[in-house]
Amino acid sequence: MMPDKVQLEAVCDLNEAVLNNWRTNHPGIKTYTSFEALLDDSSIDAVLLATPMMLHAKQAVQAMKAGKHVLSEVAAANTIEDCWQLVETAEQTGMIYMMAENFNYFRLNMMVKNMADQGAFGELTHAECGYIHDLRAISHKENGDLTWRGEMLRDYNGNNYPTHSLGPVSQWLGIHRGDEFDYMTTIVSKPSSQSGYFAEMFGADHPGASPDYWKQGDSSLTLIRTKQGAVIYLRNDFSSARPFNYAHFGLQGTKGAFLSARRDGEDPLVWLDSQSPDRSYQGTVQWQSILDLSSKYEHPSWKKDRAKAEEAGFGGDYFVMEEFASAVQEGRRPAVDVYDSVAISCVFPLSVQSVATNGKPVAFPDFTKNRSRYKYL
Repeated sequence: MMPDKVQLEAVCDLNEAVLNNWRTNHPGIKTYTSFEALLDDSSIDAVLLATPMMLHAKQAVQAMKAGKHVLSEVAAANTIEDCWQLVETAEQTGMIYMMAENFNYFRLNMMVKNMADQGAFGELTHAECGYIHDLRAISHKENGDLTWRGEMLRDYNGNNYPTHSLGPVSQWLGIHRGDEFDYMTTIVSKPSSQSGYFAEMFGADHPGASPDYWKQGDSSLTLIRTKQGAVIYLRNDFSSARPFNYAHFGLQGTKGAFLSARRDGEDPLVWLDSQSPDRSYQGTVQWQSILDLSSKYEHPSWKKDRAKAEEAGFGGDYFVMEEFASAVQEGRRPAVDVYDSVAISCVFPLSVQSVATNGKPVAFPDFTKNRSRYKYL
């Protein structure tokens, strides 16, 4: 995809059939079944972690200590302790860490960021986001055993997958670039959809048919306040039966507002005071398609590399790889660095704390307190 920056050297997997497929499609590629053996390979400069979520933090720490830069799938970590270890390891080793949050790089999300950076929305006061995606079918294997996603729903009750939603919002609001998360609260509904689905699929005798089997409720709702006074509404729902809407976003400022599309065929909307300023009681302010403003506000990266991004698939994946590879080559801070990554990932464990205390607000840790030790400022 970018041979001038990245060379695929090796693949590591526990499944021999997966490795055979890689060997067939990429003759000469090195294959490993041991992560430790891969990290011992001196020809490898960086690793991409695409393993079950609960493994990301420990594998990233292990890789950085072995002298490898890390690009990790989401989320970065699922405990506060692992968040701290990620930050401290990056600071101590001087390796580059980036989280592969591809939602940040969707064309629309980058356009909104460009507008926010240019002040088109005025002072930002509110954002909303949500990952609403019925994933019950991949919470289990064919025999009814749980996958890692199912185990997560069984073992935790909180907002357990926040980064696809919070990633773009944190960029729009300038988190770690003038603002920071301050505190948050979370409440969760009962787990009716998950238990009903397991009863339907595997019968009443399957333990998952009982609501008591699942700690995670169907819908998780989180409210966040930043230190500069902006508020964020975040919803996560893996279980409710409905058409998915895993890219729900909204943004409100003193001079404009944005609303993402709710379904296929519907345009995302924007209103800017500079274009429709009528403030009378029955004013004529109107929404318009944000796509109408693309000639003015298209993000420069999409102007330059739209064909490459669309060829790579799923919108943002090309820009994730390009940004990580460029940051390593140039020895600079990546767009989603270790501090950004833990800030949006720690909502998971903080939300579990909040839910356990009936929605009591919890403060965000200051993961940047020793940032002066890290060479990529």
